[in-house]
Amino acid sequence: MQNNTNDRFFDPSIPDDMASSIRPRALSDFIGHESLKQNLGVFISGARSRSEAMDHVLLYGPPGLGKTTLAHIVANELGTNFRATAAPMLTKQGDLAAILTSLEPMDVLFIDEIHRLPTAIEEVLYSAMEDFKLDIMLGEGPSAKSVRIDLPPFTLVGATTRTGLLSNPLRDRFGIDLRLSFYSPEDLAKIIQRSANILGTPIDDAGALMLARSARGTPRIANRLLKRARDFAAALGKSEISADTIKTTLFQLHIDESGLDEIDREYMTTIVCHYAGGPVGIENLAAALSEPTDTIEDVIEPYLMQLGFIQRTPRGRVITDAGYKHLGLEK
Repeated sequence: MQNNTNDRFFDPSIPDDMASSIRPRALSDFIGHESLKQNLGVFISGARSRSEAMDHVLLYGPPGLGKTTLAHIVANELGTNFRATAAPMLTKQGDLAAILTSLEPMDVLFIDEIHRLPTAIEEVLYSAMEDFKLDIMLGEGPSAKSVRIDLPPFTLVGATTRTGLLSNPLRDRFGIDLRLSFYSPEDLAKIIQRSANILGTPIDDAGALMLARSARGTPRIANRLLKRARDFAAALGKSEISADTIKTTLFQLHIDESGLDEIDREYMTTIVCHYAGGPVGIENLAAALSEPTDTIEDVIEPYLMQLGFIQRTPRGRVITDAGYKHLGLEK
């Protein structure tokens, strides 16, 4: 991939070289979401057979489920360059124009947090996605003029955790719409086994499943906990991660058997002790926990709702009977 001044708009935290990474590089290595993989494989195969750019792809779902990884896989399977950026890095139309004009034919452009694109930049993206044309204004005032630039065919992969914040015109321009959901413990255990082998520290089946059940259905969390378990195994002088090592790791990190950590339990106990189990509004909870509302809505609540420990009602958040039971409290 060529380097130029436009590279300042690309996100360096998303690596191009994944040779030494635990990220899978092919659809066959991506564990879970079988139906999604099957459909995506068909779309990729079709684009390759026609020597065309694949339709634009929207990936959405909670954080850490593999949206960035899938974007990499799309580029790898298509045999094209991968360019990545994040919407908050694009503050003016010229930023987007610099990226689009630097693309080569059939490139994959990944925009993370695409729901955070400013409206003015989003409008520039419309014609780029639909017609591979870039309409920009040169100059200001009466002397300003519109210039149309031809762009090479490319595939935009957008990722978001909040589809409700996407405008309808932008969402309608994605030909492929894929939702990622939380993983089962069994699929997470397979991911953990694969990552452990790549990291050179094998883990036994019981330990992998125990870790998977505490990973909140999220591969990113599973891999992070695996690395911490590897540290504890090394400290204990063990070459393999066992179920006992996982127990020690989870205890030291204050993570329970359901994957809840200190902030999750504080969230639930705050509703129980300060608001009689709810309902309570998100703003009050954010103030009580000293956490942004976005963190509560996007990070804390989705998994608690999946477990059935809380409910979002029109009047606010409520702890369920299952939530009380998990806390060891009576309603």
